[in-house]
Amino acid sequence: MSIRINGAGALKTSTDLSIRPTASKVRAAVFNILQTRIKGANWLDICAGSGAMGAEALVRGAANIVGIELSAIACQIVRENWQKFAKSNQKFEIIKGDAFKTLRKLQPKYFNLVYFDPPYQSDLYQPVLTALSPLLADGALVIAECDRLRPLPDVMGDLICCDRRQYGQTALVFYEKE
Repeated sequence: MSIRINGAGALKTSTDLSIRPTASKVRAAVFNILQTRIKGANWLDICAGSGAMGAEALVRGAANIVGIELSAIACQIVRENWQKFAKSNQKFEIIKGDAFKTLRKLQPKYFNLVYFDPPYQSDLYQPVLTALSPLLADGALVIAECDRLRPLPDVMGDLICCDRRQYGQTALVFYEKE
């Protein structure tokens, strides 16, 4: 499977079927919504998978990308993909680990944009979303991707839903800090 990034080339992907890349129409929609917020942003990609969302953010001018991914193979793929797209003035880091535990090790009040795309059937949504608050800069936006048949609540800890979008089976829930 080949994933193309905003006219900048193709991403390497995993043969691991448990890694579900964000559909291109969903990626396009997210970046159309975020277009004025990306340049210079500090982006957190939780459950980074192939790194498609982070690669797209790099191509569109994000300053720093931090990815969290449990799979060692996926981490290697993400690293290779982000190296391919990062410019010399952009920094990125991929951390292999459990999403929830890794959050506690990150810099507080740092991230402007967070993309969270765990396996849809996972139990990660509630613990991860409620743990994000200390990591968010003022005015940060958190986007959680989920199955439209398993909608997320309007409130997750300090996060309040400010928008919802649906693309086929995929739903996006946009949260801001209260």
